[in-house]
Amino acid sequence: MTTRIVELRKGILKKNDELAAGLRSRYGAAGVLVLNLVSSPGTGKTAFLERTLRDLRTKGIRVAALVGDLETDNDARRLAASGAPVRQINTHGICHLDAEMIDRHLAGWEGVELAGLDYLFIENVGNLVCPSSYDLGERIRVALLSVTEGEDKPLKYPTLFNSADAAVITKMDIAEPCGFDRDLAVHNINEIRPGIRIFETSSKTGAGMEEWLAYLGEQRRALENNDSAPPAELVL
Repeated sequence: MTTRIVELRKGILKKNDELAAGLRSRYGAAGVLVLNLVSSPGTGKTAFLERTLRDLRTKGIRVAALVGDLETDNDARRLAASGAPVRQINTHGICHLDAEMIDRHLAGWEGVELAGLDYLFIENVGNLVCPSSYDLGERIRVALLSVTEGEDKPLKYPTLFNSADAAVITKMDIAEPCGFDRDLAVHNINEIRPGIRIFETSSKTGAGMEEWLAYLGEQRRALENNDSAPPAELVL
């Protein structure tokens, strides 16, 4: 039984990787920078993305978002208030997005063409385990953790942080009352993924957002210059 489960898992991931490779080619041909945002529930991922979308649109940058949740379209409606095109993906009990879901929801997205975007953000389902294994064709995977979750999150969920290209610490405006040890958190992130770009942010105050937006600009220019950025190796 164990052997069959492992073989089935490998088969599922192989199919997903093939679909993701196709998506990555489409993204590259369209010239759109795609980011996959992953965190546990309650990290403030939606607030962070909402602020990101608003700030980018203020600069005249073309953005859109796909939002994954088990049920409801609450987050999608919230993000749509930014003025950016947003489309909901309900997984109905599945704890992650996969490449097939992304492909299906890109198709027939009224008024949205990949070639008409600068950035496409994918807000994954709130989970630190399952999304780690599923490539969505993204150029950048972002792991988020909040000051309310504990500094040892990267050590408890190393696969996600090891496969991430950037890490974002959220809710820094309440770090002090939460007793958050910033230095320890940064140390733990680097312990899992040495040299990863780390952003300390607050969606409420805007702290750290300019640095984050500057990073997005850097990555966008790298894409335009055809600099290679292969997905981080997944350690399963």
